[in-house]
Amino acid sequence: MILSFNDVGYTYHTKDGETNAIEHMSFGIKRGDFVSLIGPSGCGKTTILSLIAGLLKPSYGKIERENAEFGYMLQRDALFPWRTVEANIFLPLEVKKRNTPEMRENALRLAEKYGLKDFLKKKPTELSGGMRQRVALIRTLAAQPDILLLDEPFSALDYQTRLKVCDDVQSIIKSEQKTAILVTHDMSEAIALSDKVIVLSSRPATVVAEHVIDFGDNTPKSRRECPEFSQTFEVLRSELGL
Repeated sequence: MILSFNDVGYTYHTKDGETNAIEHMSFGIKRGDFVSLIGPSGCGKTTILSLIAGLLKPSYGKIERENAEFGYMLQRDALFPWRTVEANIFLPLEVKKRNTPEMRENALRLAEKYGLKDFLKKKPTELSGGMRQRVALIRTLAAQPDILLLDEPFSALDYQTRLKVCDDVQSIIKSEQKTAILVTHDMSEAIALSDKVIVLSSRPATVVAEHVIDFGDNTPKSRRECPEFSQTFEVLRSELGL
């Protein structure tokens, strides 16, 4: 396992009291897996990502990680509008003081491999929403993280763009053999993209169920066309109490 939670809990402490966000949570993620976390709004999904990244420490229990670096992809692309696409992609290299010729060459290789070659000198405002999210993903990959943490990165896109971007992102992540953990409210998205879906309860979050998704040819399009897709959707809907 590249990552495992072993009986993990987390409590927020404020001047108004304590809030139990997570209780007795256990799960494991293998290297190369694409895993989705789904659950009710406010159940603590983003808190789990912060615990995974080491931004928060558990109140109890143990989080075990292989020696791994993390990359974060957020709801908004957070591209700097005054920088070109190329300069935005180089940003994590500058922040992490890894802005070497070799790392820049690798970042440009990724950009060209995944369709950004003709856009490197453009500004983000000249790109569509879907293309901006592709730039955000390549920027995240530029620093060569082992695990990608995806915090609802498609939620700001319209439905048609979202489908296309989801397919693109999953293909790129699988091609680069990265481990990915996606937080989403969208059950269809979770089923289409994931090797495993972890269902969470309302706060304090616990693991309700885990589902291995192994039908279709592991592409989102083929998954959506399988009869097992609607069956799995109904199971998830029931587990979430919808």
